[in-house]
Amino acid sequence: MLQFFLDSSHFIVSGALVGLLVGMTGVGGGSLMTPLLTIIFGVAPTTAVGTDLAFAAITKGFGTAAHRLHGNVRWDVVKLLCIGSLTTAIISILALKYIGPVSKNFNHFISFSIGISVLLTAVSLLFRAKILKWVQENPKLLPSGTNLKTATIIVGAVIGVLVTVSSIGAGAIGATLILVLYPHLKPAQVAGTDIAYAVPLTALAGAGHWWLGNVHFALLFGLLLGSVPAIWLGAKLSSTLSERATRTTLAATLFLVGIKLVTS
Repeated sequence: MLQFFLDSSHFIVSGALVGLLVGMTGVGGGSLMTPLLTIIFGVAPTTAVGTDLAFAAITKGFGTAAHRLHGNVRWDVVKLLCIGSLTTAIISILALKYIGPVSKNFNHFISFSIGISVLLTAVSLLFRAKILKWVQENPKLLPSGTNLKTATIIVGAVIGVLVTVSSIGAGAIGATLILVLYPHLKPAQVAGTDIAYAVPLTALAGAGHWWLGNVHFALLFGLLLGSVPAIWLGAKLSSTLSERATRTTLAATLFLVGIKLVTS
């Protein structure tokens, strides 16, 4: 056991740092963890994605339980998002299986996909307030009724592909799109709904990557050891720090990481 802690100390510390940011800002888990594993520690992109998905399914499961207790989950929206995301997650896993053994070009494709997802996350963090303001000023342009349900399923489908291929997209991107489609929701409801639909999505995608042999369980355990207590600490610190400053810093970090991944 002691040897495990020594061998996994860098992953435990990494999990703690990412967990701290997640607790402080509510986002950044996959968008920071996967690039960190690939760029800093040289973990194969497919293994980083598979392990991070398993990590996200476990941590978001605890988050969903907490939000459910406070009635912050809109289950009707979760259902529509899951219809789209779980379908495309299955299709994406089967496509990855069909592609076969990982080649250098495929690894580059995964790294590029991670980079694009990270950049999209950074953009959604930086411009979320402006996007929401535009939505509130133009309510007639938003879908309603059947069109709203269809749009929600499409959003879920797009995120399902992003999450399965890159492990990124269910957090900040998902929350921003939920805000656009449902601007009347309270912030706590957006957060609760976003976390709730991400649990079955990341669990299914993670199981698919385990089937493909892309989950590193020793790495997963090390990340959980560091992140779980750090998320709690970050949540405590969030009340004393400026949300705008932490989100801007996180967005800037993600932007730099995304550029690095896309151009490498």
